[in-house]
Amino acid sequence: MDSILPLPAQAVKPGTSTGQQFWHTSDKTIDSYSPVDGKLMARVYTSTRADYDRVIETARQAFEQWRLVPAPRRGEIVRQMGEQFRLYKTDLGKLVSYEMGKSLQEGLGEVQEIIDICDFAVGLSRQLYGLTMHSERPAHRMYEQWHPLGVVGIISAFNFPVAVWSWNAMIALVCGDVCVWKPSEKTPLTALACQQIIGDVLRNNDVPEGVSCLVTGGRDTGEWLTRDPRVALVSATGSTRMGRAVGATVAERMGRCLLELGGNNAIIVSQHADLNVAIPAIVFGAVGTAGQRCTTTRRLIVHETVYEDVKARLAKAYGQLRIGNPLEETNHVGPLIDKGAVEGYLAAVEAVQQAGGRFVVEPGVLEGEAYTSGCYVRPCIAEAQNNWAIVQHETFAPILYLMKYQTIDEAIALQNGVPQGLSSSIFTLNLREAEQFLSAAGSDCGIANVNIGTSGAEIGGAFGGEKETGGGRESGSDAWKAYMRRQTNTINYGTTLPLAQGIKFDI
Repeated sequence: MDSILPLPAQAVKPGTSTGQQFWHTSDKTIDSYSPVDGKLMARVYTSTRADYDRVIETARQAFEQWRLVPAPRRGEIVRQMGEQFRLYKTDLGKLVSYEMGKSLQEGLGEVQEIIDICDFAVGLSRQLYGLTMHSERPAHRMYEQWHPLGVVGIISAFNFPVAVWSWNAMIALVCGDVCVWKPSEKTPLTALACQQIIGDVLRNNDVPEGVSCLVTGGRDTGEWLTRDPRVALVSATGSTRMGRAVGATVAERMGRCLLELGGNNAIIVSQHADLNVAIPAIVFGAVGTAGQRCTTTRRLIVHETVYEDVKARLAKAYGQLRIGNPLEETNHVGPLIDKGAVEGYLAAVEAVQQAGGRFVVEPGVLEGEAYTSGCYVRPCIAEAQNNWAIVQHETFAPILYLMKYQTIDEAIALQNGVPQGLSSSIFTLNLREAEQFLSAAGSDCGIANVNIGTSGAEIGGAFGGEKETGGGRESGSDAWKAYMRRQTNTINYGTTLPLAQGIKFDI
């Protein structure tokens, strides 16, 4: 793994990779600083427009061959990728933790997600099913089949620097697509590491150059992908603002989008909840990844009869949190990604105070020898109102908003009363409440859970949300259909030509 983990302050070449070869013509670099200690990890060369065009053309040509490889064979290559990630799980997990700032356990868990989605994709490679249909015409047969799209552009965010790429890439690869990955400019090293890990697999299987590609850079590089008619599908993870721009640009050229955008997730705690189960789930959901998950628990809607008990338990639990170097397994919470994120945290704290909120657990920026990067903040809890502007907004930081309810209908209305619709949960032992929450009159989110938190989705289910979350679905279930095109086929095996709807056309 020494060849993958960069040396401090070394320049990593290049910013452009196809898995088998590396290209770069730029002299511009992205400086990757660790939020853990503020140290410069490496400088990564960015992709020029010429680099980008070369990668896209290489990928487009590779697709001509890759789409003809039998899907089970493509699955076998993905299986081998999964084995490589098993070998490098510990080292890659540490790199994720150090470059992004999440706890080591979360970094290892993210690599495990890559392994799991590889396993899922292997099975999927033999299950890309279509349907058969009965024709209204005699001696005719109808069916549908699914074909690969072409070049899939993947724009990933810093908070899950490798897992979300794999959700897209491994499914797209078994579907017969080729992938061009534009990682976050805040976490380029983990992306380069992933490309290096799968490089041997690609070479050993004589995979066409360009099947798995990487381009590095900032907003302009992402815009090249979204505007490029050679890119059949753009899968983008990020803010709602970013998603609006991507969606409009891709739609203008009649391309396809898969958008995974912001979340403003709530947990309802019923008077019928088992609080011994609920409290750990709330705390992990609110402070995991330092509040930088799209599925982070941001709002807590508590029945008035258990409100004070829940508040006291949470204050006690927050008092036991250990904040510090995420590579030390005894710490629960690491840093925010950078000082810009700290500024966002402080702005949200000020907005809560101006709105009249009261902090149950006080906020603050941590200082001292253990926090030299300036990116460590205290997870905090504020009593708030759901209709406040700051509560309606997603702040990527560990701030939990606490509010009361009286009836289950009121709780569900509060849960749904935000622009985003990603993940939601209810803690209750009341069957009627649970079923109402999961019904058409319940949560309006893409993910609705009972007696588990809002974060920690498994790869077997389709991941994504509604409303301003974008409506996309990745990972499990039938999310694979987003990476393929449907084709309806009708075969006439008779000796006459009957027309549909009984139309007569005699000549």
